[in-house]
Amino acid sequence: MTYTLRAQLLAEFLGTGILLCTIIGSGIMTGNLSPDNAGVALFGNTVPPASILFVLITMFAPISGAHFNPAVTLTYVLRKEFPASKALMFVAMQLLGAVAGTMLANFMFCEPLISMAQYQRFGPEQWVGELVATSGLLLTILVCLRTNPDSIPLAISLYVTAAIWFTSSTCFANPAVSIGRAFSDTYSGLRLGDGLIFALCQCLAVFIVLPLVKLVLEQK
Repeated sequence: MTYTLRAQLLAEFLGTGILLCTIIGSGIMTGNLSPDNAGVALFGNTVPPASILFVLITMFAPISGAHFNPAVTLTYVLRKEFPASKALMFVAMQLLGAVAGTMLANFMFCEPLISMAQYQRFGPEQWVGELVATSGLLLTILVCLRTNPDSIPLAISLYVTAAIWFTSSTCFANPAVSIGRAFSDTYSGLRLGDGLIFALCQCLAVFIVLPLVKLVLEQK
């Protein structure tokens, strides 16, 4: 079944918005409940986003492909599987959805609707963490897409769960997430300048993964 462009754009807006609302909302909740236990707080900010990813991908993949991520959209464009003009609209909806989802979470928890985050994540260790996190996410998507498409929702959710804990940056792996989180000065927030550098690292990961996937999927 083919869905209209309007339906696809709405799916990208809603999917990215719900994802950011979950990230920010669970961050505020866990920060309130466990302000003095960083490990518990990180765990509380891991399970909800990873879980909602499974739901969102299952729900919206048949409509828009469930990108929710400009790096994923860029990957498909470079693979010549997605038109650039449509990609621009997808990315716009992802960014708008990210900001809207962040604002909704702020409102639900009585935070200012928009408050620019002051939390700093800066330095080469963090940037390499995002290269690793995003490369792993894209590798998971592209290889599973070829070898076992039905596994993608679960594979992505499990990968994100693991990568939040094994990467120094806690796996943003998504330019829309990196930018959207700048609009909430709460536990899950990130300074806008740092978020923009993260976004560049995430896009750079696309160019690392594409040739790697060709080698991994090479057949006799």
